[in-house]
Amino acid sequence: MKILSGQDIADYVKERQVHEVAHLRHHKILPKLVIFYDNDSPVITKYMDLKKSYGADIGVSVEIDKLSPENAENKLNSAAKTPTVHGIIIQLPLKTIPSDILKLIPAPKDVDGLNDGFDSATAEAINWLINGYNIDLKDKKIAIVGRGQLVGAPLEKMWQNSGHHVTVFEKGDNLNKLASYDLIVTATGIANLIKSEMLKPGATIIDAGTASENGVLRGDLDPTARTRQDLTLTPKIGGVGPLTVTTLFDHTIQAAKAKR
Repeated sequence: MKILSGQDIADYVKERQVHEVAHLRHHKILPKLVIFYDNDSPVITKYMDLKKSYGADIGVSVEIDKLSPENAENKLNSAAKTPTVHGIIIQLPLKTIPSDILKLIPAPKDVDGLNDGFDSATAEAINWLINGYNIDLKDKKIAIVGRGQLVGAPLEKMWQNSGHHVTVFEKGDNLNKLASYDLIVTATGIANLIKSEMLKPGATIIDAGTASENGVLRGDLDPTARTRQDLTLTPKIGGVGPLTVTTLFDHTIQAAKAKR
C-alpha cells in the first residue's frame, strides 16, 4: 500500500509561509483571517481549532466568531468592510443560517473559494497532493463521488478545465461502477461509504470526506479497504485535511499581499 501524506507536503509549504508572513509583518501588514460558524458540532470545532493553531504557527491572526440568525448579516458585512481583515470563511455546514449568507463574502477575501474569489481551498489541496506525488492524470479514468460546494463541484470544474474527463457519482448512483476507475476522489461525508469491493486493483483513492460518529471523525472509505496492499490511499488522518488548511492560509497571505 502506498500512502499519500498531505501532512508532509503541508509541512514543506508551511516553512515558506512563515517567511512570507514575516516579510509582510516587517512592512506593517498583519495578515488576519476571520472564521464564522453557527453551531458547535465536533467536526466544526476540530477544524476551527486546527486553523487557529496553524495561524499561530505562521504568524497569521485568526479570529473566531459565532453567528446567529439575528447578527449574521451585520457581522459578515462588517468583516467585509474592515481593511485589516484579509480573509473570511464560514465554517460549514451551517445549521441555523441560510447558506446564501456565503454570498456576502467579497471575492478578494473569499479565501475558501466558495464564490468567485480564490479557487476552492480543498480542491486546490487535492491538486497539490496529486502533483506532490507525481500522479499523472492523463489517460486515467477519474471519478468524483459527491458534487458538493466545497470539494466535488469545484474539483470537477478544475479538472475539466485542465482537459481531464471526470465522472461524478451522486446520491442514488450505483457505486459498484467505481470498480472500473483508476483514481477516485470521495467527498460525501458519509462514513464508510466506499467499500473495498468497489475498488479496482491498483486504484488510487483520495478520501476528502469527513463525518462524526459518536465524537470520532471518520472518512468515506471503509476500513476494510485499508487492509489491501495494492491500493494507493490517503491516510485516516493527515491526508487532504492538512493541505486544505495550508491552502486556506496561502490564500489569506495572497490577499494580504494584495494590500501592499
